[in-house]
Amino acid sequence: MAKVFNYISEAFTELKSNVSWSPWSEVQRYTIVVSIFSIVLALATWGVDSLFGEVLGKVYSWIRS
Repeated sequence: MAKVFNYISEAFTELKSNVSWSPWSEVQRYTIVVSIFSIVLALATWGVDSLFGEVLGKVYSWIRS
């Protein structure tokens, strides 16, 4: 158990002293950019999926008749 505690303690020490963190304003800006891009990409994927669903539905109904 002491090894686990020591590992976690060293990890936190390294995070505090050796990692360079971005300024909070930059993190907020990038979070907004990623969120907007994710929403746009999700809507584009939904649109393409809906379009292909409609096209395939018409093709299958054309093949059945």
